[in-house]
Amino acid sequence: QVQLVESGGGLVQTGGSLRLSCAASENIFRISVMRWYRQTPGKQRELVATITNSGSTNYADSVKGRFTISRDNAKDTMYLQMNSLKPEDTAVYYCNILAQYTARDFRDYWGQGTQVTVSS
Repeated sequence: QVQLVESGGGLVQTGGSLRLSCAASENIFRISVMRWYRQTPGKQRELVATITNSGSTNYADSVKGRFTISRDNAKDTMYLQMNSLKPEDTAVYYCNILAQYTARDFRDYWGQGTQVTVSS
């Protein structure tokens, strides 16, 4: 069963940087979209960044200019480079991969989450 393994979280001071990684335990064919989400207790999960199979990217307004999403297609790995971190970036970050095998056959994979804490 495919699993996504996350790493790179931790505790940093305001203005610091972290790089999150998300690697699939085995090859995922027909990847359509890779995404990073984040969630804090009692709040709705927020979409942070997206990268498509064509390389197009999109970011939440709150992280534009500070975060960069990237991928390594050969290794089914995705990254989130986070710079100029703020306390409001504190959350559990989840990676997500959506694969499409037919017009109606979608498969969704999730990481276990990695904690990012930014101190003031």
